[in-house]
Amino acid sequence: MTIVIEAGCVDLAVWRRIYLEDACIVLGEGAKEKCARSEAIVAKAANGDVGVYGVNTGFGKLARVRISPKDTQTLQRNLILSHCCGVGEPMPVPVARLMMALKINSLGRGASGVSWALIVLLQDMLAHGVTPLVPGQGSVGASGDLAPLAHMAAVMIGEGEAIYQGETMSGGAALQVVGLRPIVLQAKEGLGLINGTQFSTAYALAGLFEAQNLAHSGLITGAMSTDAAMGSSAPFRPFIHELRGHKGQIKAGRVLRDLFENSPLRESHMENDERVQDPYCLRCQPQVMGACLDILSQVSGTLETEANAVTDNPLVCIETEDILSGGNFHAEPVAFAADHTALALAEIGAIAQRRIALLVDPALSYGLPPFLSPNPGVNSGFMIAEVTSAALMSENKTRAVPCSVDSTPTSANQEDHVSMAAHGARRLMAMAENLTYILAIEWMCAAQGVELRAPVETSPLLKSAIAALRTDVESLGDDRYMANDIAKAAELLRAGVLVQAVGMGLFGD
Repeated sequence: MTIVIEAGCVDLAVWRRIYLEDACIVLGEGAKEKCARSEAIVAKAANGDVGVYGVNTGFGKLARVRISPKDTQTLQRNLILSHCCGVGEPMPVPVARLMMALKINSLGRGASGVSWALIVLLQDMLAHGVTPLVPGQGSVGASGDLAPLAHMAAVMIGEGEAIYQGETMSGGAALQVVGLRPIVLQAKEGLGLINGTQFSTAYALAGLFEAQNLAHSGLITGAMSTDAAMGSSAPFRPFIHELRGHKGQIKAGRVLRDLFENSPLRESHMENDERVQDPYCLRCQPQVMGACLDILSQVSGTLETEANAVTDNPLVCIETEDILSGGNFHAEPVAFAADHTALALAEIGAIAQRRIALLVDPALSYGLPPFLSPNPGVNSGFMIAEVTSAALMSENKTRAVPCSVDSTPTSANQEDHVSMAAHGARRLMAMAENLTYILAIEWMCAAQGVELRAPVETSPLLKSAIAALRTDVESLGDDRYMANDIAKAAELLRAGVLVQAVGMGLFGD
């Protein structure tokens, strides 16, 4: 699937399709003329007498070293090779493809001074499934994501490593197998490729997309847990949330009410229930989940702007023919967005874990058997599944500590304040994975709890949510090997099956 885009005007839905559906992008023809004009300005500067950073000078602290026009190609090639210093686990292919698409969009705005041929090569790599193998560690989130983007650029010049059809091979071999040729970098082209926030932004977008699915999933599992515990739906009434006014809270309350609609189980204890108020993990779901939804909405706006930005340096103004040094490569907005997403992921898991703990505790679950086992004692039921959820919750809390408050000088103090956006965004994937397992365990516990209330049933929507789980995970009778059940439930969650079971329209997105 190929989507034609206008550079700088791409909405989040397109980035989501690239990440989740393996879509490709190509720039509209309108970008070609801008890129040609920008390239010509750079070429003129490369042969001029005035020093222009990264065009006819060295890089970083070496910016005062002038470079002869005859060394232009060598300068750019050496830049890529010298900056391939990444370490650690490689980027997941969907995130790496997202990074490539972000770079295409940025370069296509015509402010980077690169050739149209370079952009076409990136587009063709995306279309043919040639994905650079990019180590995940090595960027501090300023001066651009230099090391990771250098690994991407290395494949374009026939170096480095790439993944093609699941196989890792040399960059040159990957290009050759699909009929593409390496490019010879001209003035500023290496710098245009590695200066920018596309690595950090790709991870931040991927984290956002995972978090949005998990936030919606957490509303469903939370509603199911509330019905399983015979909790009250009164705290979800609109009067309460409209008085406070936060959009996310109002939305969360509405979704929870809709999920409870026509629940015989809810109606069964409307009268003569001696409890006055539920614990916070049930009663305060709109407030907690609503705040998380508001954070993710704010992050969406920030990342949509960043995804359409030109973030390399220097920048070419085709109207005035100036080449201007600036700091758009500094990823502070991405770092803040990633930190906020991390807070949401941690809090969704924290409140979900307390609901799991409530359901397995007979003192709190209003009549459910210990650890949700039909025959407790000889069976331990969900005892250790709850412990696993607690371990994952605690791990996510430690990961949620802000990364953006850290900085360290680099490049001989030339780059003396950095954002740490790269690992701030990269950690979101691990946090999302932890939260997926927490919600998978809650889904299993809540479904078990509702079923133990038989013959009284839950609402039609929550019955659909339970049915979606039961396609792969059976109810728990006697104890069995449970790791596989958790893994299957997590896979369903990851694929969006739970949200689809109740209907995407429920969330109004």
